[in-house]
Amino acid sequence: MKSKYALITAAATTALLTTLPAVAEEAAATGMSTGTGLKLIGAGLAIGLAVVGAGQGQGHAAKGALESIGRNPQAYNKIFTPFLLAMALIEFQAILGLIIAFLILGK
Repeated sequence: MKSKYALITAAATTALLTTLPAVAEEAAATGMSTGTGLKLIGAGLAIGLAVVGAGQGQGHAAKGALESIGRNPQAYNKIFTPFLLAMALIEFQAILGLIIAFLILGK
């Protein structure tokens, strides 16, 4: 499992590093400054990492809740409310990433 994530990370890093010169040339041709480009990269990373983290967190929370309800169906009422609260807090993480991205961009 870890080797799959390492492979995905290596592929994403390679794709990013090989496309950076082309993006830099295009930005220079349009008159975009380096600071603006770095802001765009930072905003993209902020929202991207927040969404990935929120997705994984919601997946783990749903898995745990559904497994526990499957083992003890009578505990549904005791599990459902904390599950919804956890989902709301995890979703707030993605919204916070969006807010941070807008703050980075200055809009």
